[in-house]
Amino acid sequence: MKQNPKKQPVSPSLKKNIDYLKKELAVDKSFDLVFLELNYGGIDMALFTLDAFAKDEALTQIQRELNHIDEADKDDILDHLMKSRIPYVELEKVDDLEDAVTEILSGPAVLLIDGVSEGIVIDTREYEIRGPEEPESEQVIRGSRDGFVETLVFNAGLVRRRVRDRNLRNEFVRVGRRSLSDCCVTYIADIADPKLVEHIKKGLEEMDTDGLPMGDKTVEEFLFGDYTNPYPVIRYTERPDVASSHLLEGHVLIMVDGSPSVIITPASFWHHLQHAEEYRHKPIVGSTLRLVRFAAVWTSIFLLPLWFVFAENPGLLPDQLAYIGVDEPGEVPLIGQFIAAEIGIEMLRMAAIHTPTALGTALGLVAAILIGEVAIEVGLFTHEVVLYLSIAAIGSFATPSYEMSLANRMMRIALLILCAFFHVPGYMIGATLLILLLASMKAFHVPYLWPFLPFNRRGARDVLFRAPMPLKNRRPRALHPIDPDR
Repeated sequence: MKQNPKKQPVSPSLKKNIDYLKKELAVDKSFDLVFLELNYGGIDMALFTLDAFAKDEALTQIQRELNHIDEADKDDILDHLMKSRIPYVELEKVDDLEDAVTEILSGPAVLLIDGVSEGIVIDTREYEIRGPEEPESEQVIRGSRDGFVETLVFNAGLVRRRVRDRNLRNEFVRVGRRSLSDCCVTYIADIADPKLVEHIKKGLEEMDTDGLPMGDKTVEEFLFGDYTNPYPVIRYTERPDVASSHLLEGHVLIMVDGSPSVIITPASFWHHLQHAEEYRHKPIVGSTLRLVRFAAVWTSIFLLPLWFVFAENPGLLPDQLAYIGVDEPGEVPLIGQFIAAEIGIEMLRMAAIHTPTALGTALGLVAAILIGEVAIEVGLFTHEVVLYLSIAAIGSFATPSYEMSLANRMMRIALLILCAFFHVPGYMIGATLLILLLASMKAFHVPYLWPFLPFNRRGARDVLFRAPMPLKNRRPRALHPIDPDR
């Protein structure tokens, strides 16, 4: 974070410290800022905290303990309080009032003492959090039902619960000049590539922005850029087990306070096509599920444009495939039908997001029965267009990564437009350009299509087939892990 705050050392004069903090925090204008003037054992003190985050029971108990201070404790009052009188675990000293302001606005309480040029930061904050429920977008039949929440400390604990490695690191970084958002870089020190860790930490520290209004998405755009390319180079997950398994491979996690999603980096194309469900079944079943998913994803990109080329050029088909095409052309050209249908599906998706759950089923029925049937009856769509578009849509919904499904949908529309203008050459050019785009991409020096480009036999086997866990004894070479053996 690029910022050079002015230094304001804590003064031995309690009144000067109080005046400074009251002015900087605008205590008199903000009802949620708590300021208490205290006196215990003849010693004047001041406590600043935020009402929303203050843990009342802890602060009350601390005040009870402070009430036992006597005259004999005045000589080294700061150490005496921290070691004997304040019954709390998370304590630290602060010697700069600017740092004290930051701490207070982040939630902890700050205790200042008359005659002492240091204060005590007491991390008594307590967030209201929802339960760690299973993420709706990453549900499994078998497996854990907990998921990340919006509290950074709690999320770090969910990872610690699964990876009790002494080399697991949760490094704290504060980002945003105004928001002062808490971020965490999580990795296993003797596995993760040190260059990757340093790159991420340096990128977070150099983020020059007011704040993180969109949480982890803002972090992604600052750290990884590439704004015109729709394909994601990082993966989001809300499942602690998925995040932990990637840590053990050598990936690095980025957590942002206030977001239930965790960034996994780096991520190749194939990382976005894997799902936790594959590892909850026998290897042969998991491999079958994975191959079916791959088929659905490739179908969602290439099937619709390919059928469009055949429908517009029926002479390309052999006699046994002559049924492919349009029996009764509609009133609207095929390309117009596809574009209108793609826009319609996107509108329905947005409508479903903004529709209360109780009305979601009704919305689906209206879309499927009324709009679909009527559109076919009046000639706006043909039966074949609805069929093949439905297959492509199912393939998009079968993609585990939402970001990847949106990117594939954009590529499908671009391929359709090329086919409309150039027919067969358009399909070949579009498919080639898409593969070249993916082949040229890198996620922090990791080729996007690795292990196929460049080819790695062991890695390609692990991508295509869900290998038994005893055979997964090597970490992905492309991640440059310090310890390659599992």
